[in-house]
Amino acid sequence: MRILLLGSGALACPALRVLRARTADALVGVVTAPDRPGGRRLRMTACPVKALAESEGLPVWTPEKISDPSVVAELAARSPDVAVVAAYGQFLKPNLLAVPRVATINIHPSLLPKYRGAAPVAWAIARGETETGVTVLHVTPAMDAGDMIVQERVPIRDDDTAETLEPRLAELGAALLDRALDLLVSGRAPRIPQDPAGVTFAPKLTKEDGRIDWRWPAAELRNRVRAFQPWPGSRTEFPAGSGRGLRVLEASVAEGRGEPGEILRADAGGLVVAAGRDAVDLRVLQPEGRRPMSGTDFVNGRRPRRGERMG
Repeated sequence: MRILLLGSGALACPALRVLRARTADALVGVVTAPDRPGGRRLRMTACPVKALAESEGLPVWTPEKISDPSVVAELAARSPDVAVVAAYGQFLKPNLLAVPRVATINIHPSLLPKYRGAAPVAWAIARGETETGVTVLHVTPAMDAGDMIVQERVPIRDDDTAETLEPRLAELGAALLDRALDLLVSGRAPRIPQDPAGVTFAPKLTKEDGRIDWRWPAAELRNRVRAFQPWPGSRTEFPAGSGRGLRVLEASVAEGRGEPGEILRADAGGLVVAAGRDAVDLRVLQPEGRRPMSGTDFVNGRRPRRGERMG
Protein backbone atom coordinates (compact mmCIF):
# COMPACT_ATOMS: atom_id res chain seq x y z
CA MET A 1 0.00 0.00 0.00
CA ARG A 2 1.04 3.55 -0.72
CA ILE A 3 0.48 5.74 2.35
CA LEU A 4 0.37 9.50 2.82
CA LEU A 5 0.71 10.95 6.35
CA LEU A 6 -0.89 14.22 7.41
CA GLY A 7 0.22 15.28 10.88
CA SER A 8 1.69 18.08 12.96
CA GLY A 9 1.02 17.36 16.63
CA ALA A 10 2.43 14.91 19.16
CA LEU A 11 0.55 11.95 17.69
CA ALA A 12 2.30 12.20 14.36
CA CYS A 13 5.95 11.32 15.13
CA PRO A 14 5.25 7.83 16.56
CA ALA A 15 2.85 7.25 13.64
CA LEU A 16 5.55 8.26 11.17
CA ARG A 17 8.01 5.81 12.74
CA VAL A 18 5.47 2.97 12.52
CA LEU A 19 4.78 3.75 8.87
CA ARG A 20 8.50 3.71 8.06
CA ALA A 21 8.80 0.32 9.76
CA ARG A 22 6.09 -1.22 7.56
CA THR A 23 8.43 -2.50 4.88
CA ALA A 24 5.61 -3.95 2.78
CA ASP A 25 4.13 -0.47 2.38
CA ALA A 26 5.49 2.75 0.91
CA LEU A 27 5.25 6.06 2.78
CA VAL A 28 4.98 8.39 -0.21
CA GLY A 29 5.16 11.67 1.69
CA VAL A 30 4.26 13.75 4.72
CA VAL A 31 1.99 16.78 4.90
CA THR A 32 2.62 18.91 7.97
CA ALA A 33 2.44 22.46 9.34
CA PRO A 34 4.42 25.34 7.84
CA ASP A 35 7.40 26.63 9.81
CA ARG A 36 6.38 29.03 12.57
CA PRO A 37 8.25 31.62 14.69
CA GLY A 38 9.55 30.02 17.88
CA GLY A 39 11.92 30.62 20.76
CA ARG A 40 12.97 33.91 22.32
CA ARG A 41 14.17 35.30 19.01
CA LEU A 42 11.10 34.06 17.12
CA ARG A 43 13.16 32.30 14.50
CA MET A 44 11.25 30.28 11.93
CA THR A 45 11.18 26.73 13.28
CA ALA A 46 10.04 23.44 11.74
CA CYS A 47 7.67 21.26 13.74
CA PRO A 48 9.13 17.92 14.95
CA VAL A 49 7.18 15.98 12.31
CA LYS A 50 8.78 17.92 9.47
CA ALA A 51 12.25 17.54 10.97
CA LEU A 52 11.80 13.78 11.36
CA ALA A 53 10.37 13.35 7.85
CA GLU A 54 13.21 15.30 6.26
CA SER A 55 15.79 13.29 8.23
CA GLU A 56 14.22 10.18 6.66
CA GLY A 57 14.51 11.67 3.18
CA LEU A 58 10.74 11.82 2.68
CA PRO A 59 8.91 14.31 0.46
CA VAL A 60 7.32 16.98 2.68
CA TRP A 61 4.52 19.45 1.96
CA THR A 62 3.65 22.36 4.28
CA PRO A 63 0.58 24.02 2.75
CA GLU A 64 -1.26 26.81 4.51
CA LYS A 65 -4.50 25.41 3.04
CA ILE A 66 -4.49 21.65 2.53
CA SER A 67 -7.64 21.62 0.37
CA ASP A 68 -6.35 24.14 -2.17
CA PRO A 69 -6.91 22.49 -5.59
CA SER A 70 -3.23 22.80 -6.58
CA VAL A 71 -2.14 21.07 -3.35
CA VAL A 72 -4.74 18.33 -3.77
CA ALA A 73 -3.57 17.73 -7.35
CA GLU A 74 0.05 17.44 -6.21
CA LEU A 75 -0.87 14.92 -3.51
CA ALA A 76 -3.08 12.96 -5.91
CA ALA A 77 -0.07 12.59 -8.20
CA ARG A 78 1.55 10.45 -5.47
CA SER A 79 -1.33 7.92 -5.93
CA PRO A 80 -1.86 7.11 -2.23
CA ASP A 81 -4.01 4.14 -1.30
CA VAL A 82 -4.48 5.36 2.28
CA ALA A 83 -4.11 8.76 3.93
CA VAL A 84 -3.35 8.69 7.66
CA VAL A 85 -4.27 11.76 9.72
CA ALA A 86 -2.58 12.31 13.10
CA ALA A 87 -3.28 15.64 14.86
CA TYR A 88 -3.00 17.55 11.61
CA GLY A 89 -5.08 20.57 12.60
CA GLN A 90 -6.73 21.45 9.29
CA PHE A 91 -10.22 20.55 8.10
CA LEU A 92 -10.16 18.04 5.23
CA LYS A 93 -12.65 18.85 2.48
CA PRO A 94 -14.27 16.27 0.16
CA ASN A 95 -11.83 17.01 -2.68
CA LEU A 96 -8.96 15.80 -0.49
CA LEU A 97 -10.87 12.87 0.99
CA ALA A 98 -11.45 11.62 -2.56
CA VAL A 99 -7.70 11.29 -3.26
CA PRO A 100 -6.80 8.01 -1.44
CA ARG A 101 -7.96 4.88 -3.29
CA VAL A 102 -8.89 2.86 -0.18
CA ALA A 103 -9.51 5.17 2.80
CA THR A 104 -8.56 8.21 4.84
CA ILE A 105 -8.18 7.24 8.50
CA ASN A 106 -7.53 9.28 11.62
CA ILE A 107 -5.81 8.60 14.96
CA HIS A 108 -7.91 10.36 17.58
CA PRO A 109 -6.84 10.39 21.26
CA SER A 110 -10.20 9.76 22.92
CA LEU A 111 -12.80 7.06 23.36
CA LEU A 112 -15.09 8.22 20.59
CA PRO A 113 -17.83 9.29 20.44
CA LYS A 114 -16.67 11.15 23.58
CA TYR A 115 -14.44 14.19 23.12
CA ARG A 116 -14.66 14.90 19.43
CA GLY A 117 -12.61 17.95 18.54
CA ALA A 118 -9.23 19.62 18.81
CA ALA A 119 -8.25 19.11 22.48
CA PRO A 120 -9.55 15.72 23.69
CA VAL A 121 -6.62 14.97 26.02
CA ALA A 122 -6.88 18.21 27.97
CA TRP A 123 -10.66 18.17 28.27
CA ALA A 124 -10.78 14.55 29.43
CA ILE A 125 -8.52 15.49 32.37
CA ALA A 126 -10.28 18.81 33.00
CA ARG A 127 -13.64 17.06 33.28
CA GLY A 128 -12.39 14.51 35.77
CA GLU A 129 -12.32 11.40 33.58
CA THR A 130 -10.46 8.42 35.01
CA GLU A 131 -9.86 6.80 31.63
CA THR A 132 -9.48 7.81 28.03
CA GLY A 133 -8.04 6.03 25.02
CA VAL A 134 -7.31 6.12 21.30
CA THR A 135 -9.60 5.47 18.36
CA VAL A 136 -8.61 4.88 14.74
CA LEU A 137 -11.54 5.79 12.51
CA HIS A 138 -12.55 6.59 8.96
CA VAL A 139 -12.51 10.31 8.18
CA THR A 140 -15.73 11.92 6.95
CA PRO A 141 -16.63 15.57 6.32
CA ALA A 142 -18.18 15.70 9.83
CA MET A 143 -15.58 16.22 12.57
CA ASP A 144 -14.42 12.94 14.19
CA ALA A 145 -17.77 11.31 13.29
CA GLY A 146 -16.65 8.47 11.01
CA ASP A 147 -17.00 4.74 11.58
CA MET A 148 -14.43 3.29 13.97
CA ILE A 149 -11.89 0.59 13.08
CA VAL A 150 -10.08 -0.05 16.38
CA GLN A 151 -10.21 1.47 19.86
CA GLU A 152 -8.35 0.87 23.11
CA ARG A 153 -8.74 2.26 26.64
CA VAL A 154 -6.06 3.91 28.79
CA PRO A 155 -6.33 4.82 32.50
CA ILE A 156 -5.75 8.46 33.44
CA ARG A 157 -3.43 8.50 36.44
CA ASP A 158 -4.27 10.75 39.36
CA ASP A 159 -1.11 12.80 38.76
CA ASP A 160 -1.38 12.92 34.96
CA THR A 161 -1.23 16.24 33.15
CA ALA A 162 -1.90 16.71 29.45
CA GLU A 163 1.87 16.82 29.05
CA THR A 164 2.40 13.38 30.63
CA LEU A 165 -0.66 11.65 29.17
CA GLU A 166 -0.31 12.73 25.55
CA PRO A 167 2.95 10.81 24.85
CA ARG A 168 1.39 7.56 26.13
CA LEU A 169 -1.60 8.07 23.86
CA ALA A 170 0.70 8.86 20.94
CA GLU A 171 2.56 5.55 21.32
CA LEU A 172 -0.71 3.64 21.64
CA GLY A 173 -2.06 5.47 18.60
CA ALA A 174 0.91 4.33 16.53
CA ALA A 175 0.36 0.71 17.61
CA LEU A 176 -3.36 0.90 16.80
CA LEU A 177 -2.54 2.46 13.42
CA ASP A 178 -0.34 -0.55 12.64
CA ARG A 179 -3.23 -2.87 13.53
CA ALA A 180 -5.77 -0.86 11.52
CA LEU A 181 -3.57 -0.89 8.42
CA ASP A 182 -3.20 -4.66 8.67
CA LEU A 183 -7.00 -4.94 8.78
CA LEU A 184 -7.36 -2.66 5.75
CA VAL A 185 -4.78 -4.65 3.77
CA SER A 186 -6.57 -7.92 4.53
CA GLY A 187 -10.01 -6.48 3.81
CA ARG A 188 -11.15 -7.29 7.36
CA ALA A 189 -11.34 -3.75 8.75
CA PRO A 190 -14.65 -3.27 10.59
CA ARG A 191 -16.78 -0.15 10.29
CA ILE A 192 -18.26 0.42 13.75
CA PRO A 193 -20.76 3.30 13.82
CA GLN A 194 -20.49 5.80 16.67
CA ASP A 195 -23.43 6.11 19.05
CA PRO A 196 -24.88 9.63 18.58
CA ALA A 197 -26.22 9.56 22.14
CA GLY A 198 -22.68 9.43 23.54
CA VAL A 199 -21.22 12.38 21.64
CA THR A 200 -19.35 15.05 23.62
CA PHE A 201 -16.95 17.71 22.38
CA ALA A 202 -13.45 18.94 23.18
CA PRO A 203 -13.09 22.42 21.66
CA LYS A 204 -9.78 24.04 20.84
CA LEU A 205 -8.13 25.53 23.92
CA THR A 206 -7.93 29.29 24.27
CA LYS A 207 -5.98 31.51 26.63
CA GLU A 208 -9.23 32.25 28.45
CA ASP A 209 -9.56 28.57 29.43
CA GLY A 210 -6.53 29.07 31.69
CA ARG A 211 -8.20 31.74 33.84
CA ILE A 212 -9.01 30.33 37.29
CA ASP A 213 -12.51 30.93 38.63
CA TRP A 214 -12.32 30.37 42.37
CA ARG A 215 -16.05 29.58 42.44
CA TRP A 216 -15.28 26.19 40.87
CA PRO A 217 -15.22 23.19 43.24
CA ALA A 218 -11.70 22.39 44.38
CA ALA A 219 -11.65 19.05 42.53
CA GLU A 220 -12.53 20.76 39.25
CA LEU A 221 -9.95 23.47 39.80
CA ARG A 222 -7.24 20.87 40.44
CA ASN A 223 -8.24 18.92 37.32
CA ARG A 224 -8.04 22.03 35.16
CA VAL A 225 -4.57 22.84 36.52
CA ARG A 226 -3.48 19.34 35.45
CA ALA A 227 -5.26 19.51 32.11
CA PHE A 228 -3.93 22.83 30.87
CA GLN A 229 -0.22 22.12 31.17
CA PRO A 230 1.78 23.23 29.34
CA TRP A 231 -0.72 25.52 27.55
CA PRO A 232 -2.69 27.67 28.25
CA GLY A 233 -1.64 27.10 31.86
CA SER A 234 -3.78 28.07 34.87
CA ARG A 235 -3.48 31.61 36.12
CA THR A 236 -4.90 33.96 38.71
CA GLU A 237 -3.66 37.20 40.27
CA PHE A 238 -2.49 38.12 43.72
CA PRO A 239 -3.59 40.23 45.41
CA ALA A 240 -7.02 40.33 43.77
CA GLY A 241 -7.32 43.35 41.50
CA SER A 242 -3.58 44.02 41.44
CA GLY A 243 -3.00 42.74 37.91
CA ARG A 244 0.04 40.79 39.17
CA GLY A 245 -0.14 37.44 37.41
CA LEU A 246 0.33 34.15 39.23
CA ARG A 247 0.44 30.77 37.49
CA VAL A 248 -0.65 27.65 39.38
CA LEU A 249 1.46 24.68 38.26
CA GLU A 250 0.38 22.07 40.81
CA ALA A 251 -2.53 21.95 43.23
CA SER A 252 -4.37 19.45 45.42
CA VAL A 253 -7.73 19.37 47.16
CA ALA A 254 -7.62 20.39 50.83
CA GLU A 255 -10.10 20.76 53.68
CA GLY A 256 -11.44 24.21 54.39
CA ARG A 257 -14.29 26.62 53.81
CA GLY A 258 -14.43 30.29 52.98
CA GLU A 259 -15.30 32.81 50.32
CA PRO A 260 -14.00 31.68 46.91
CA GLY A 261 -10.44 32.94 46.49
CA GLU A 262 -9.95 33.66 50.19
CA ILE A 263 -6.62 32.60 51.68
CA LEU A 264 -7.32 30.20 54.52
CA ARG A 265 -3.75 29.35 55.43
CA ALA A 266 -0.39 30.91 54.62
CA ASP A 267 2.39 29.48 56.75
CA ALA A 268 5.26 27.01 56.74
CA GLY A 269 2.78 24.29 55.76
CA GLY A 270 1.94 26.05 52.49
CA LEU A 271 -0.80 28.12 50.91
CA VAL A 272 -4.46 27.02 51.04
CA VAL A 273 -7.21 28.96 49.23
CA ALA A 274 -10.98 28.49 49.45
CA ALA A 275 -12.82 27.28 46.36
CA GLY A 276 -16.51 27.05 45.58
CA ARG A 277 -16.50 23.77 47.45
CA ASP A 278 -13.64 22.68 49.73
CA ALA A 279 -10.24 24.34 49.32
CA VAL A 280 -7.08 24.09 47.22
CA ASP A 281 -3.51 23.62 48.40
CA LEU A 282 -1.37 25.57 45.94
CA ARG A 283 1.70 23.37 45.86
CA VAL A 284 3.73 24.87 43.00
CA LEU A 285 3.36 28.47 41.80
CA GLN A 286 5.06 30.81 39.37
CA PRO A 287 4.72 34.56 39.92
CA GLU A 288 4.87 36.61 36.74
CA GLY A 289 8.46 37.01 35.60
CA ARG A 290 9.80 34.60 38.23
CA ARG A 291 10.81 30.95 38.43
CA PRO A 292 8.44 28.24 39.67
CA MET A 293 8.45 27.83 43.45
CA SER A 294 6.70 25.84 46.17
CA GLY A 295 3.70 27.24 47.97
CA THR A 296 5.86 27.54 51.09
CA ASP A 297 8.52 29.56 49.25
CA PHE A 298 5.81 31.83 47.88
CA VAL A 299 4.50 32.41 51.42
CA ASN A 300 8.00 33.18 52.66
CA GLY A 301 8.68 35.62 49.83
CA ARG A 302 5.34 37.38 49.29
CA ARG A 303 3.99 37.19 52.85
CA PRO A 304 0.31 36.67 51.95
CA ARG A 305 -2.03 36.91 54.93
CA ARG A 306 -5.04 34.88 55.90
CA GLY A 307 -8.17 36.58 54.62
CA GLU A 308 -6.52 38.14 51.57
CA ARG A 309 -7.99 37.20 48.20
CA MET A 310 -6.77 35.65 44.99
CA GLY A 311 -8.31 37.40 41.96
